[in-house]
Amino acid sequence: MKILFVHPHFPGPFAALATMLTTEATHTLVALVAAQAELAATWQGVTLVACPPPRASAAGLHPWLQEAERQTLRGEAACHAALQLQAQGFTPDVIVAHPGWGDSLFLQEIWPQARLGLYAELFYQPDSVATGFDPEFAALGPLAAAPLRLKNLPHLLHWQDAQAAISPTQWQADTFAPALRERITVIRDGIDTAAIAPHPDISLTLNGALTLTRTQEVVTFASRTLEPCRGFHVFMRSLPLLLRLRPQAHIMIAGGTEGGYGPRPDSGQSWRDVLVQELQPQLEAADWARVHFVGQVPHASLIGLLQLSSVHVYLSYPFVLGRSLLEAMSVGCAIVGSDTAPVREVLQHGHNGWLVHFFDAPALAHTVAQLLADVPTRQHLGAQARQWVQAHADLHQVTLPQQRQWLQALADAVLPAATAMPAATPLPPPLTVLAQLRQSLAEVRALLAEEDQ
Repeated sequence: MKILFVHPHFPGPFAALATMLTTEATHTLVALVAAQAELAATWQGVTLVACPPPRASAAGLHPWLQEAERQTLRGEAACHAALQLQAQGFTPDVIVAHPGWGDSLFLQEIWPQARLGLYAELFYQPDSVATGFDPEFAALGPLAAAPLRLKNLPHLLHWQDAQAAISPTQWQADTFAPALRERITVIRDGIDTAAIAPHPDISLTLNGALTLTRTQEVVTFASRTLEPCRGFHVFMRSLPLLLRLRPQAHIMIAGGTEGGYGPRPDSGQSWRDVLVQELQPQLEAADWARVHFVGQVPHASLIGLLQLSSVHVYLSYPFVLGRSLLEAMSVGCAIVGSDTAPVREVLQHGHNGWLVHFFDAPALAHTVAQLLADVPTRQHLGAQARQWVQAHADLHQVTLPQQRQWLQALADAVLPAATAMPAATPLPPPLTVLAQLRQSLAEVRALLAEEDQ
């Protein structure tokens, strides 16, 4: 089978599936990657083809259209890369793509016979990460959620051609409209539970001075970016009370300050800087010294941090589920999570974790402190959390077989008659299609400009 993966940061969610397929000599695997720097020729046997966007969004463009233009530029770049692959004789049987960035928008203009499978991560709703859920940062006005409609465009444009899709949680799948939802299979992110496992003898030394082991109280918080959509502001505001309640506890915070899903503070600072400035005056110097920011750490270091953890805190808006939660469960962490979807889809309160109201920082502090003081309960919750991941998300026993079955069903799918065009019917040149799309975008921009006047 000839398989084309499309993800700007490949391998992304396709890492395990692609790795498994490379062990089967019958496949040819290629991935389109939006790399700006020089790209390696292969990734574990997958041929990598760079298709960086040619430029940034145009200055002066209507802000609602900036995302749409970025998606169009990426789709155009991927189109040129695909034409080169076609000229070299590569014609995929299957395209597996994350549509969110737009890279795969026009590939079926070039390969109309390829079966298309999508990674359906999220269909933005009005109460999503951008608006509505968090009153502290909610955008105001009746049009606050309007840009999200355009953010959903890649999903809508792909769906007329897609034969199937996968989504990592039931809640994320259910954000799609019923007509789209019926083609989505829920397959959780796979966790190698044999490798990501408890480590009773783990130790960590900070700055060559402080060594922490599992005999001490360690509270962990981890997110790719420290920002409100992952509850960073709530967690930080719980610390003054938590540090008073548990005078021996150390707080370990992993995550970067750049990027993220939500907006940056109006001040231009990072959310870490804003929250530190807010909370540091409320803490004694000795208490503040027990708060440790370790930055964005390599994956192996993150797993070590979770293995060290006495209590792990995972908070999130109703949004995509972070893989780190499943990894924390796999190493046997006692977890305090937010009572939000899709967190409660994997954490059942009192069974394999404890849930708190997302916005209740004092309740979070008291709950974490209670668990720190209750070793038997921590051990029970951690054991149940690990059992849940082994039963529902083990990479080798559960999710990879499901992904392999999904991929084979996609390859075997019968294309609708309208899609399977007769060989004698010439396809419109891809660049003509792109020109038409650009013209349509210019017309929309002109209409919006008239409305602004």
